[in-house]
Order: sequence, then structure tokens, then C-alpha cells
Amino acid sequence: MPDFTLQRQMMVETQVRPNDVTDTRIHDAMREVPRERFVPAARRAVAYADMPVEVAQGRFLLDPRSFSKLLQLAQIGPEDRVLDVGGATGYSAAVMARLAKSVVALEQDADLLRIADDTLRSVGVHNVTVVQGGLSGGDKGHAPYDVIFVNGAIGAAPDALLAQLAEGGRLVTIIRTDAQGHANLFLRQNGRVGAREDFDSPAPDLAGFRKPVGFVF
Repeated sequence: MPDFTLQRQMMVETQVRPNDVTDTRIHDAMREVPRERFVPAARRAVAYADMPVEVAQGRFLLDPRSFSKLLQLAQIGPEDRVLDVGGATGYSAAVMARLAKSVVALEQDADLLRIADDTLRSVGVHNVTVVQGGLSGGDKGHAPYDVIFVNGAIGAAPDALLAQLAEGGRLVTIIRTDAQGHANLFLRQNGRVGAREDFDSPAPDLAGFRKPVGFVF
């Protein structure tokens, strides 16, 4: 029987802390949430590997390095309301539930939605609301949000999601315009949204976001 508790500890010590993730609240949350419970049984052997883990066709949990660095970039506080976009089986929502006041987990796939809801309840997470809807459109019903976390690489700034940020709100995502994705932090201040690029990431593309259309010759 694998020692998943030890694997969680090793994940933090070898993939999170060495990559400049210094927020101990993130360390603690990732040590506490049983990542293997959010991964199909056939994939649990690689639940803590340093790579994205496929949980359904074309859908992944972010690799622990990218995930933890995005969390730190978002600076989630204990009073924050978070929108978790494309949370798949609910792992990201479970971690952020330990950092935030509340989390809305948005998922478009009905099967993943059911799995997320069941698994979150089974691990004792009670401050997450799971809702179904198109990922790129966000969830206006619970907006505005202090933090919006996008689970995967997209092709351009997500305007519909940015419109759902509260004043002072942050959106974090990976934007890929070539072979390499780059983390981006968007911040709403004085009614305007600014952005800055951060670390490189191999995050897989997130379904539900259209890629920008280039020139056709």
C-alpha cells in the first residue's frame, strides 16, 4: 500500500518549497489534501509525480510546481471569495478552500462535476460550491470574486472572467501563445485591469477556451 501521507510531504519538500513557494499556508494545505483521492484509481501511482495528471480525457490536475506557484501568485487571503475555473475532480478547490473564505468550483463536464462534489464532501470540505457552466464565461451568479484561478493554459486574456473580478481582485492563469506557457497575474485596480507575466509552465491547454484566430493568407 503506497504511503500517500509521505508522498504528500515529499511533494511539498521537493516540488513546492524548492521552487520559491514560501507561503507556509500553501505548504500546509498541500500536505493536508489527499491528492490521490481526486485521481482515478488507475492513476493514483502518479498522483504526486512532477507532471500534470490526467483525470479524464483531455483534463488534468496541474503539476504541483505550477499549481503551488499560481497559488502564491494569487495571494489568497482568509476572507477571499475564489472562483476556481475548470477544477475537474475538485483537488484545486479543496486546497484553496483551506486558504480562502469560500470557493466556487466551476466545471462544464457533468461527470467531473459529480466526482468533484462527491469527493469534496468525502474529504470534509464544506466551503466549496460546485456549479456547472461554460468555463470561459465564468459564473456571474456568485460574482464578483477576489481571486479567479484558471486550471490550465489558455490562448489569451480571459475578458469575460476579468469582468467578474472585484476591485483589488486577482486572476491567475497560464497563457500559451507558443510552445511554452507563461503564468500571468491580472490585477483590477481603480476599475482597470493590469497584467504581468511570471514563471514558465508546461500546463496543458484547458478545454473550453477558444484560441485567438490569426491572419489567414
